[in-house]
Amino acid sequence: MTEKERKDVKMATIYELRLLIDDDEKENYSKEELLKLLDGIARAKEQEM
Repeated sequence: MTEKERKDVKMATIYELRLLIDDDEKENYSKEELLKLLDGIARAKEQEM
């Protein structure tokens, strides 16, 4: 994987998290809730591989 590909993957992951948060009506998230969202993205990425 090239450095550009790594950067693209990082940016895509950040964008996925942004979309998850934006899609929810909730205004504030706890640290635990954000970690759960990140875990969900990580698990989905593992299944893609």
